[in-house]
Amino acid sequence: MRRRISGTAATTAVLGLLIPLAGCGGSGDSAGDSGTLHLVAAEYGDSPATSSKPYWEKMAADFTEANPGIKLDVKLLPWADIDREVSRMVKAGKAPDVALMGSYSDFAAQGKLYPADELLSVTAEANFLQPLADAGSVGNTLYGLPFVASSRLLFYNEALFAKAGIRDAPKTWADLKNDAKALKDKGVKYPYALPLGPEEAHAEALIWELSNGGGYADSSGNYNLASDQNIDTWDWVKREMVGPGLTGPTPPSQLNRADAYAAFLRGEVGMVNGYPSLAHEARARGIGVTTTSMPVSDNLGTGVPPPTVGVADWMMAFKQNGKRAEISKFLEFIYQDENLSAFADRYHLLPSTVTASRTPSGGGLDKNDTQFLNALRGAQLYPVNDPSWLSVSDTIKRNIGRAVEPTGSPKGVLEDIAQQASRAAKKH
Repeated sequence: MRRRISGTAATTAVLGLLIPLAGCGGSGDSAGDSGTLHLVAAEYGDSPATSSKPYWEKMAADFTEANPGIKLDVKLLPWADIDREVSRMVKAGKAPDVALMGSYSDFAAQGKLYPADELLSVTAEANFLQPLADAGSVGNTLYGLPFVASSRLLFYNEALFAKAGIRDAPKTWADLKNDAKALKDKGVKYPYALPLGPEEAHAEALIWELSNGGGYADSSGNYNLASDQNIDTWDWVKREMVGPGLTGPTPPSQLNRADAYAAFLRGEVGMVNGYPSLAHEARARGIGVTTTSMPVSDNLGTGVPPPTVGVADWMMAFKQNGKRAEISKFLEFIYQDENLSAFADRYHLLPSTVTASRTPSGGGLDKNDTQFLNALRGAQLYPVNDPSWLSVSDTIKRNIGRAVEPTGSPKGVLEDIAQQASRAAKKH
């Protein structure tokens, strides 16, 4: 039986290209220490200079100063390892007190997590941006506390557009194709970068499917991965974009998001879907960038803007060590506007709360990020509140690129993905 999933649910987001770095402490598996809270968190930095370690060191010191007798020990893990490592810890009976990672629903389904109403004040719980709160909820109960988030918009290189004589942002798929052809005619290496490699293909896939009235779920909230709209989407992308060489020399199934972004920052990409930190980095390198909504299919027409794709990462509190009161104090502390915004600003991400997004005390947002925040408010996020999503998203990431290969069948690939998703859902 398929599990019902929410159309506004959220993602196993990979918000940065991450490498292993040392943690702030030596928490390991000693999560039962009296007087110490153990946090396992994803490392958001991509180098020692951008590591999350200084942030967490300051938070640990400030938290203990505000709460004498409670220490905060933080272990940082790379994104590639954190889901597996935390799952191992939980299975071994050595769960951390708190984790910050990309998924939570499997632990919630096992009854391992405290619900938010046992941890946060009513005011604090109501402060989360609504799409994120919906995504963090199983049924009507909030288990995954959104921490930082982002949304996706279409980026285009202003200089390359000018060189190709393109004056306006594309609004339909036909516009997108015509602009990509004009860019190709001017020698642009990747007119439209289509990253369908295994790093994060599920993000690019959802963006395209939503822009044709499809997506990962139907109106009842059930997986609908091989819908007519989705098949039509990939037929068009294969025929009109990949076939004519408008997506560049690297086959989309072999192009990862990090490689597409690196090419964009080298000035080799005309258009790519991106998030706030890419815009900041491009502008820091002197690349003129405009961001706009993803064009919609000509079947929908310009009067129907597609839902934006949003992503988020999650704080979750484990029951195992019985430290509800201490965890509550930590969460009330870390979600203060100043502390949440300090992390979001460090990585050019969006804070997850209403007040941190808008108030001077929370740092506010610069004008370049406001467009992403506005998009996030109406975004559709991945179904991370379904316990099968980790498996389903992995299936999408590993397979969707085959749909646009020269010998690939969009219908056959999507039906295969749907069958694997159905089997995964039955296991939960």
